Amino acid sequence: MSNTNWPKPSMMLVTSSWAKISSFSLMPVNNDCPFVECLYNPMAKTLAIIGKTKKDTFHMVPRLDDNGAAQEIKGGTERKNQRVQQESYTEYYITEREEVESFIKKFSVNHEEFDYKKSLDMATMEDATSVAPGPKLILEK
Repeated sequence: MSNTNWPKPSMMLVTSSWAKISSFSLMPVNNDCPFVECLYNPMAKTLAIIGKTKKDTFHMVPRLDDNGAAQEIKGGTERKNQRVQQESYTEYYITEREEVESFIKKFSVNHEEFDYKKSLDMATMEDATSVAPGPKLILEK
């Protein structure tokens, strides 16, 4: 595939966290960038990409009373919801490691000096106990 139609790198890798676990994000460095932001979830091994294109989508949101408080269903255990159409940015997800690395190399201005592979190499959700700090529960019969 030819690189002639690709935009110039327009994002910068920065250190961030996902659910209190060290990770990385990409943020735009100029207005020509086609994305709002990118976030890497190291436990799911997924790069979430937020595009600049907007679309109308439906979301369930709490129904509010005249004072702006959420309305409760009789009995007070649940809240009333309503379906609302909202303008949202498009979202894309990359789950294959090679494709995540290719995306980073195409769009990041600092991919050579930033250690993003540390997050790519982290344990997955199946191995979450090796990453998550805290006591381990051992059950015996």
